[in-house]
Amino acid sequence: MDMINCKVNGIAVSVPKGSTILEAARAAGVEIPTLCYMKDINAIGACRICVVEATGARGLATACVYPVAEGMEIKTNTEKVQQARKTTLELILSTHDKKCLSCPRSTNCELQKLCNDYGVTGTEFEGFKPEFAIDDSAPHLVRDNNKCILCRRCVAVCREQFVGILGANDRGIDTHIGQAFKLNLNDTPCISCGQCTVVCPTGALTEKDDTAQVWAAINDPSKHVVMMTAPAVRAALGEEFGGEIGKNVEGKMVAAIRRLGADKVFDIDFGADVTIVEEATELLGRINNKGVLPMITSCSPGWVRFIEQYYPDQLAHLSSCKSPMQMSGAIIKTYYAEKMGLDAKDIVVVGVMPCTAKKYEIKRADEDAAGVPDVDVSITTRELARMIKRQGLNFNALPDEEFDSPLGEDTGAAVIFGTTGGVMEAALRTANDWLTGKDNTEIEFQAVRGAASIKEATVEINGMPIKVAVASGAKAANEIMKKIASGEADWTFVEIMGCPGGCVTGGGQPIHPQYVRDTVDIHALRSKALYDADEAAVLRKSHQSPVVKELYENYYKGEYGCHKAHHDLHTTYVPGKKF
Repeated sequence: MDMINCKVNGIAVSVPKGSTILEAARAAGVEIPTLCYMKDINAIGACRICVVEATGARGLATACVYPVAEGMEIKTNTEKVQQARKTTLELILSTHDKKCLSCPRSTNCELQKLCNDYGVTGTEFEGFKPEFAIDDSAPHLVRDNNKCILCRRCVAVCREQFVGILGANDRGIDTHIGQAFKLNLNDTPCISCGQCTVVCPTGALTEKDDTAQVWAAINDPSKHVVMMTAPAVRAALGEEFGGEIGKNVEGKMVAAIRRLGADKVFDIDFGADVTIVEEATELLGRINNKGVLPMITSCSPGWVRFIEQYYPDQLAHLSSCKSPMQMSGAIIKTYYAEKMGLDAKDIVVVGVMPCTAKKYEIKRADEDAAGVPDVDVSITTRELARMIKRQGLNFNALPDEEFDSPLGEDTGAAVIFGTTGGVMEAALRTANDWLTGKDNTEIEFQAVRGAASIKEATVEINGMPIKVAVASGAKAANEIMKKIASGEADWTFVEIMGCPGGCVTGGGQPIHPQYVRDTVDIHALRSKALYDADEAAVLRKSHQSPVVKELYENYYKGEYGCHKAHHDLHTTYVPGKKF
């Protein structure tokens, strides 16, 4: 590999030919501020915050796109550079809605930090400021273009997700990010993945805050409030309280939710175990009865929204199983309600999810096993953190507590649902036991692990080769679906997640500065927490869960996929369905 030698603030560094000044600076351990740049996704030099002085450059060089040259000397923090950045920040603030005190991104806003770093007050260029209507038409997202800085990160990540519904409208000072023909977000084929909220450097894009509904339910003595958490939440929640990325904080999370006032704290992992036995039953039924193959998982509402919008003629491939969250809600309002002598109408089920698309999912039709919505409210990991802070809890000082029984018990197979490949691996563990008729000890399927957007493998079970595929992110989903639609695919079972990397990097997870996202493998750290929990679990196969066994023996009369189970735990899909 050809290397280029240069100096960054006097530090000698050697980088591959073709590297940018920004990459050279990072190799030298120097952080150059950015607002529009996202590694491998968006390098457009639009914000002008990353300017530096460099020999050979005419004027200031934009570090994220300017290539290094042999012998180049780069200075990243001279007085000239600092003044240029400060002026740019003043110009950005001249049209920015500076309501920082009430903004959900306050203290975690990249623009706010830079303004603090450079002593910017935002009063230098006061004058005409365009005003934009807030778009809160969708169930999962609020766009406030009055806080937008036109960095176009959301545009880039939406394009990377294949959906590509975002772009720049109008020109000059009236330029704003939105949909074609100025449609409301609710009237577009947005899949609700929320990846735009994770990359937005300000409060221009935020999840719709539904915590008021949760507080109201908790404070209503007539309501029995059940809060339940997805596996990926425990691997990320601690980050909201200064914890290291990917630390499993399950015990403190349970303790915090209990202190918020929930009547019960359950684990959606239980619903994941039920999903596996229902999904495996459905898959074996399709194989034995020559049904539509490949069968594709239905755990991710962003993915479900995608196939309904973009491949409506391929819906027969989609498993009819509800997601683990919806299955959990259905079981709570049927089995649990009956067991506890409660009326389903008096139970408020709150899902705590790493996902913004869940806010859309709870409003779908045919998600009401007890005649009322399976899940009443879905909040993100970030919203839970805000509730904990509002309650005045010292999260890091809380004791570790366990989920409530019986719907707080799970297996290792359920825990790994939170990362790409986890659903597939959990399903293969159960299918392997069922088809071989024994309790297999080799249960880790490494071929479906890892962060690759598309993974393919052939797994031999009971002498039968089974071809599988795993995809994460809508761009990868599109590649998979093109092969299925053309008849090219020969897979038996396919797992698809709407978010790149799966739920651990979902649109509702804690937000980190782009520099951290560019330089730290957040997916790997959070996924490791889940795989470690799986490895430490006593039971690692969904069908071995004693709570699942009890559910089917006492409520579903011992039969997976029976009529009653199908009524409660399965759903239907609608081509081209709108929010």
